[in-house]
Amino acid sequence: MARVKEDYRSLSGPEKAAILMLSLGEEHSAKLFALMDDEEIKEISQIMSGLGTISSNLVERLFVEFADQISSTGSLVGSYDSTERLLMRSLPKDRVEMIMEEIRGPAGRTMWDKLGNVNEAVLANYLKNEYPQTVAVVLAKIKADHASRVLALLPENFAMEVIMRMLRMEAVQKEVLDGVEKTLRTEFMSNLARTARRDAHELMADIFNNLDRNAENRFMSALEERNRESAERIKQLMFTFEDLVRIDAQGIQTLLRSVEKDKLAIALKGGSDAVKDLFFKNMSERAGKMLREDMEAMGPVRLRDVDQAQSAIVVMAKELAASGQIVISEGREEDELIY
Repeated sequence: MARVKEDYRSLSGPEKAAILMLSLGEEHSAKLFALMDDEEIKEISQIMSGLGTISSNLVERLFVEFADQISSTGSLVGSYDSTERLLMRSLPKDRVEMIMEEIRGPAGRTMWDKLGNVNEAVLANYLKNEYPQTVAVVLAKIKADHASRVLALLPENFAMEVIMRMLRMEAVQKEVLDGVEKTLRTEFMSNLARTARRDAHELMADIFNNLDRNAENRFMSALEERNRESAERIKQLMFTFEDLVRIDAQGIQTLLRSVEKDKLAIALKGGSDAVKDLFFKNMSERAGKMLREDMEAMGPVRLRDVDQAQSAIVVMAKELAASGQIVISEGREEDELIY
């Protein structure tokens, strides 16, 4: 018979994780396993299979410790800088730089994968100051659709120089390719990573935007009690369904072409009169009539469904704004339009 584990102090980290996974049940533990790599799954699975009987007191103590750790606000603070300092104590500088670039840089296994995830305007702005031959090598290595967008943003004469070099380009020597890759890694990607760090309040505003209404109100109320200044700043940074009134008529028409009509009907059921008027004013009389009929026909809708539909439209508006297809005014006087 397997022994009963009761000595909490002797448990290792992986053992605690294994007990926690067992306690969560199949549905929740499956979601966590899906987020792990193969080695982590193998290690925890092996430990789980050999745990034997776990006393209820030990499980309870484990959950209390877990709850205390995730609710603690002042225990440890991890950052890029503190991680880099720690690595510098045990690894060579060039190795640390490579690791930190992997952490900070856009997603991708290789440098060329990473460049494929860099906005074309940002990449073009960097490349316009490089030699045409270097730019030709870079554009030849990234995907054609991305290269075309970058090329279109380069100064015309410079772009033609790049095109001519690409047409005459033969097989690039490995040393040349390595040199270009090293330059991109040390100069461009590292600078990009430093400038891309987000303010913590901006990140939290995005997270709050994706919470359902009840959770958002609950967390915001709790945050106001602990740190009213941070709560107010997050509120200012949040972009909600009601903030769609900050989009001009042309932008709303663009948004209407991108939004699923059934989601719009559900979202508007829970929207203010101002938002409803904004959408209906920018629709044809026939389309507006059909939408009103759809809204009436669906009867009462669940708050959760309204939140999900509104969130989907807000995400779509942000994506259109990020790509420059619509403009979201920040409500300042200089953002007002003159007709």
